[in-house]
Amino acid sequence: MPNRKILVTCALPYANGSLHLGHMLEHIQADIWVRYQRMRGHEVWFISADDAHGTAIMLQSEKLNISPEHLINTIFKEHKQDFLNFNISHDNYYSTHSKENEYFLNKIFFKLNKKGLIEKKIISQFYDNKKNIFLPDRFIKGTCPNCMANDQYGDNCEVCSATYEPIDLINPVSILSGKNPILKKTQHLYFNLPYFKSILEKWIYSGVLEKSIINKTEEWFKIGLKKWCISRDAPYFGFKIPHFLNKYFYVWLDAPIGYISSFKNLCDKNKKLNFNSFWCEKSNYELYHFIGKDIIYFHTLFWPSILEATNFRKPNGIFVHGYLTMNGLKLSKSRGSLLKASDWIKYFDSDSLRYYLSSKLSNNINDIEINLKDFVYKINSDLVNKLVNLAARNASFINQNFNHYLSYELNNRKLFQYFVNSKIDIENFLENRNFSAVIRKVIMLLDIANQYINEQKPWILAKKNRTNVKLQMISTLGINLFRIVMVFLKPIIPNLAKKTEIFLNIELTWNSIDKPLLSHKINKFQFLYERINSEKINDFLYK
Repeated sequence: MPNRKILVTCALPYANGSLHLGHMLEHIQADIWVRYQRMRGHEVWFISADDAHGTAIMLQSEKLNISPEHLINTIFKEHKQDFLNFNISHDNYYSTHSKENEYFLNKIFFKLNKKGLIEKKIISQFYDNKKNIFLPDRFIKGTCPNCMANDQYGDNCEVCSATYEPIDLINPVSILSGKNPILKKTQHLYFNLPYFKSILEKWIYSGVLEKSIINKTEEWFKIGLKKWCISRDAPYFGFKIPHFLNKYFYVWLDAPIGYISSFKNLCDKNKKLNFNSFWCEKSNYELYHFIGKDIIYFHTLFWPSILEATNFRKPNGIFVHGYLTMNGLKLSKSRGSLLKASDWIKYFDSDSLRYYLSSKLSNNINDIEINLKDFVYKINSDLVNKLVNLAARNASFINQNFNHYLSYELNNRKLFQYFVNSKIDIENFLENRNFSAVIRKVIMLLDIANQYINEQKPWILAKKNRTNVKLQMISTLGINLFRIVMVFLKPIIPNLAKKTEIFLNIELTWNSIDKPLLSHKINKFQFLYERINSEKINDFLYK
């Protein structure tokens, strides 16, 4: 396969609070895919940014008695550190509150307006009389008009995924005051989304979406596309709309434009990168968005329409994951149910979460349940008892009896080749983001490798003759099988991969899978991975 040039984005975390494990699910999923593509020799650029505008940020800063700028700068530093703690390999992590984003936002708006795709409308909007503010969608809750689920936000239902106008909510309540809001007239700007219906219908069948996402998007076509409000009233924290008094760009317009501006910022820092090569309408480079299923609507309808209208390229794929849940409840910052990433890393390492989530991640949009007992069992069973133990038990013979040198030959080439041939399945799984299948395959291989060592009984050979060549060859094969598995797992557990590279005295590369390590000096086996004590779970839960 010729080398590819790929741009990967994750949805932008909101800059009004800490990252939780739901954010990490998405960035870990994308990071694994990015690391794999880089291992295959492709040029991959991985970007994201803080979503730094909106009423929620304005209100949070007022609550803390600081400026919105101070708040988003503090959160930005915290978010960057959290991503570093989990080995998320962004090439650029930026903010939508930037000169680049304001530039592209205005440029896109002027193009849309010039083409007659923006219109003014007088509408009735919910207004909180007690707080003297027009209420954004997320500051209104009520009963979904489609499925009748309670406690849903004013823009979409988390139960049935229906989208609607806030005034469609049954028994709406302001989350700021707890009072029923009143309707008040105001003028807003609307983007003519229905104009792009035929273009969108063609685009969604072009291979960019999984079947389940196509099905979901088709539902919105059946309901009928609606014009999309892209403005908000003051007071608001964001970019003002030029020539419109007291109007601001809606955060959901400038947030996806953050993909473009974050990459432009990267290009300004890396002069070898050509912005237009990636974002021009006829770009041959690849673009992929990793998102959660709650924002499908924005990425499959609004975003491609805006890109089409303004002569930017559209994505090659939109990869959607489900929610992260615990005890069946969605982990959500806005709903107050979250496990903070910064808390997790105090008690557990990043590889453990990356591995555990990978064991459940596939290319569908099913929700992923965190079960902490299952987590402890899986890490201890898979990583400690099967993976690290395979290395430890074979390294002891090589280190102690053969001056750290592997044998000049393998005593079972057929078994070695079976592991090598497994890369065909692994490549397919990793390319298609079916990480749980990778884990299942790897565990099967580890069981085979450990069974082979048990059958060969090298400890008995060592008692008879510590320098027996057969003992060296058996242990060398065990080390090589461990090496192959670690190549497969390198994108998933990068910390353990680094320790393995030091131990084996090599770099774990995809191209080296089929070349056995022979007559090679390894280092003395050192501690690679710590077993998780169940007491840590209690400490984490009841900290």
